[in-house]
Amino acid sequence: MPRFHYLAIDQPSGKELRGMIDGASKESAIAALKSRGLALLEVTAEGEVAVKRSSAASQAAQPTTAPRPKWMIIFGSGLSQKELAVFTRQMGTLTKAGMPLLRGLEVLARQEKNAAFQPVILGLAENIRSGGTLSEGMQRHPKMFDRLYVNMIRAGEAGGVLEVVFERLAEFLEKSVRVRGKIRSAMTYPVIIIMVATAIVAALMVFVVPQFESIFATSLKGQSLPVLTQGVMGVSKFLKNHLGVAVGIGVACFFAGRFLLRTSGGTRWWHGLQLQLPVVGDLLRKAAIARFTRTFGTLLASGVQILEALRITRDTSGNVRIAAAITVVHDRVKEGDSVAGPLRATGIFPDMVPSMIEVGEETGALPEMLTRIADGYDDEVDNAVNALTALVEPLMIVVMAVMVGTIVIALFLPIVRIIQTLG
Repeated sequence: MPRFHYLAIDQPSGKELRGMIDGASKESAIAALKSRGLALLEVTAEGEVAVKRSSAASQAAQPTTAPRPKWMIIFGSGLSQKELAVFTRQMGTLTKAGMPLLRGLEVLARQEKNAAFQPVILGLAENIRSGGTLSEGMQRHPKMFDRLYVNMIRAGEAGGVLEVVFERLAEFLEKSVRVRGKIRSAMTYPVIIIMVATAIVAALMVFVVPQFESIFATSLKGQSLPVLTQGVMGVSKFLKNHLGVAVGIGVACFFAGRFLLRTSGGTRWWHGLQLQLPVVGDLLRKAAIARFTRTFGTLLASGVQILEALRITRDTSGNVRIAAAITVVHDRVKEGDSVAGPLRATGIFPDMVPSMIEVGEETGALPEMLTRIADGYDDEVDNAVNALTALVEPLMIVVMAVMVGTIVIALFLPIVRIIQTLG
């Protein structure tokens, strides 16, 4: 029977446990360990190559801030949102089991496989060891821990409910990962279809259509070609003789568009256009509302002050139009107004959102109401993604058929004329 190495935390005592267990499969071994009341950190089959670990004492003696890899400096933080969610969930499990924060960070650093993130965790542990706080250490790594994350951790430290904040953050990040994954999977199919259609059309225009030009010139003996055929032949000739120019124009348009969209005016225009698109706009609006309400509700539930929560929500909205609306709400709340009234006046959010927020303010259950709104809009995003996928698939097939069919018809019309001439 296979044997498995495991690293776990005994939840009643908070002690770290290592050992081996027999099991028919990895899943059965995990189930057996969980039945003992253990919080699992790692389960590895015997014989697998494991990451070399040292003891906590030797790690404490080593430098806690390793130089960042060159690829991390060039391409970004090197930490995905999914990895951050896993780290947050593990920290929540350890703190809930009663393990001291410093000990928990050392445990997670030993089993962390991300070469960019491991020195960061060690740096957090060293900051706590020298008398600092976890939020202060995280604030030094803004590319990995954004303002929302740091402020929630700071609120959890001030209120003594850090384990609750870790749980809320983990749920928030996991939901965000799921929503993004669904939207990304919905857009994968159309992108593949467009790439395939473009490759097929390019191959037809560069290699196939020019072969018919000489045939038509010989068989029709100077007769004029149909207008559609002339257009296709002209495009084919341009692509064949000036392919580099065509690619250069396409690349130049791409980078010019990116530059314009990065300007304040271009960004505002593009984000406004996104919300006005027929089907995609509705999906993006619902996703933005779900993100706004979940972020706002999570911050308030964690003890962050309402004005600070609105500022953080504004900075993490991802859309300048929505950020401008939240700024208006922030300024009105600062003057003593409620959240629901200014939110309704912006016209960005559906009437149901400010109405439910108004009920939450009146009943004193605003964080719970915001979470309920977010859950409802997450379900609507799921339905919108399914509807968009069902609509886009046949639409892309039709577009591909029209592109290829146009070329085929353009080549077929002169052939019909040749057959009539021969007849």
